[in-house]
Amino acid sequence: MKKTILAFGELLWDILPSCTVLGGAPFNFVYRVNSLGDMGLMVSRIGRDELGRKAFDQVVQLGLDTTYIQWDEHLPTGTVQVSFDEDNNPDFVIIPKVAYDQIELTDTLVDAASTADCLCFGTLSQRSEKARKTIEQLLERASQSLKFLDINLRKDCYNPEIVSFSLQKADILKLNEDEAHHLGWMLGVSHQNIPEVCEEMLARWSLEHCVVTLGEKGAFAMTAAGEKVYVPGYRVKLDDSIGSGDAFSAGFVHNILRGTSISRAARFGNVLGALVATKEGATSPVTLDEINMFRNQKFERNIYPDLEEFIN
Repeated sequence: MKKTILAFGELLWDILPSCTVLGGAPFNFVYRVNSLGDMGLMVSRIGRDELGRKAFDQVVQLGLDTTYIQWDEHLPTGTVQVSFDEDNNPDFVIIPKVAYDQIELTDTLVDAASTADCLCFGTLSQRSEKARKTIEQLLERASQSLKFLDINLRKDCYNPEIVSFSLQKADILKLNEDEAHHLGWMLGVSHQNIPEVCEEMLARWSLEHCVVTLGEKGAFAMTAAGEKVYVPGYRVKLDDSIGSGDAFSAGFVHNILRGTSISRAARFGNVLGALVATKEGATSPVTLDEINMFRNQKFERNIYPDLEEFIN
């Protein structure tokens, strides 16, 4: 059965060295859940400028619903300057005071949140007071929804209060390895190793799952009941890693909403994330046939030695 998944936050242009592509973590996530057969609904705001018009047109071309994409008459459409290090890992300069900082609460948005199967949110979209109040009210209305928090810690776009509030509201926390250690330091959570971070986060907040993506080394996931799963990464030819973490999230949530095990959800997310890493940008198509073919290939795996005991 198709699930309805609402994703709140940034719809923006990633300005890469070689090209400019439409992105933003919640948008990348929505695109992927749609490609898996769910109804992904993007909640964002764009400027009534050239980039905004191009963004809207591309959203339509990608087959996504535009009902909850708002227009701003004064602020520009969001942009991010993206550069890469020698290992092809991205670095971001996120432009402030843009349209998605002013997402408004509307009656139709409230109705959507009250019936959605999942609400995805992060910290970047809470950097302004206006958008923060909107997501707070949506979270209150979405009492029956699974709350998926992609914490997405970006420089100058969060503070401890925003992080604590978000953790209090979340059912699933997803973060990367650097964010796991930084979050542990910021919140006074022991962060000597990944399982320890997850265990303390689950104990301190009312989370059902804690998931840490590890780039080329795969992902680790843990449940509130104490189940621990590690999925090694795939050795693939990397094009760029933009959107691979969002693809993992889409695959993981798609499975969890159907009651599958955390192990199966993590394995599927890992496959989808690896496939996206072999393509340019975050919204290159990945078909179900490609996913099945990938699963049947014999890839070498990148194993995180400290997590090998949790391979399932």
